[in-house]
Order: sequence, then structure tokens, then C-alpha cells
Amino acid sequence: MKRVIRAALAVATVLLVGFSAAACEDDSSQETETRAKEKGYDKLVANQPIEVPEYSTTRETINRWIKTWGKASSKGKLSYVYLQNAKGEYGYFVLKGLPVSYCALGTPPSKTKSSSNGMVNVPLPEMDGTYSDGAGTCNTYYGFDATTGAYLEFTLGMNQSFFLFDQPATLPEFSSASQMGPSSIEDVDP
Repeated sequence: MKRVIRAALAVATVLLVGFSAAACEDDSSQETETRAKEKGYDKLVANQPIEVPEYSTTRETINRWIKTWGKASSKGKLSYVYLQNAKGEYGYFVLKGLPVSYCALGTPPSKTKSSSNGMVNVPLPEMDGTYSDGAGTCNTYYGFDATTGAYLEFTLGMNQSFFLFDQPATLPEFSSASQMGPSSIEDVDP
């Protein structure tokens, strides 16, 4: 009788372990598709590995940006912002420093905290003490006029775009650009 009980327990244990292992595997269609995608990716990587670049022009451009705008010597540097409207007409602002997008933050937008449900991101207030989801503000820029220090902002989109230079533009398209802020190019005489 003890042999039968031991055999039954052994069979029950094997079945329990087997069903438990099967329950841990996710054979959903999403998992199947994910495995297929990963298998295809692995095959492509094996057959067509990405080459390692010898030089990065992207890093070169970043370094040139830092040399232009990110050094102590660039404090007070002027930027020339040309706007083009839907009719193709140009206007310009002369700013001290770069125009800044409302999406650029000086403080973190959220803080990660642990909770009983795991880690959660808790929004932090903006610099002005308000909360914002940030939606719709990435196309709004602000800056300060070069001679008066007047605050200005402009929004892109709706068939309006802007071009930024660190010196007055000399292209023919910009020769008829009208002054839109307090400072003119002649006022700052680069």
C-alpha cells in the first residue's frame, strides 16, 4: 500500500511540476509574434552586422555646437532668428543667446518614488510652481532681445518656420526680412 501511495505521490508531483512549468510559459499570440520578430532580427544581425563607423559627423556637429554656444566665451553671444510665414515673407529677431523651447527644462519633470505597486513617476511642479503636461509647448520658443532685454516668444507651425544663425544671414531670401523685435541688425553691428 505504501508503494502505491508513493507512486501516486510521485505521479502527482510530476504532474504538478509539469503543469506549473507550462503555466509559466506565455504561449499567447503576442509572445509567438515577439519570438518570431526576435528570431528574424537575430538572423539579420548575423547575416548583416552593422559596421562600426570610423568617424562620427554627428559628434563633430555636436562639438561644433558646444564650441559655438557652450563655452564661457559665448556668454552674451547674439543669435539671429529669421521667421518665414506661409506667404514666404521673412522677419527677424536679434536675441542675446539662443531661443529656448518650452520643452527645455532646468529641473527634472518628475521624481521616481517607490510604492506598494512598484516604482512610480511623480510629476514635479514647474519653475513657476504650476504643473504642466508639456503637451503643445515644444513648438513655442522664447528669448530676450539683444539690446533692450525685452522678453519675446514665438510659436512655430501653421506654415511658419524659423532659421537660426550666429551672425546676420546674407542669403538673398533674407535681405528683405523685416525687423520684428526692438533690436535691428544695425543696432548690434556684428
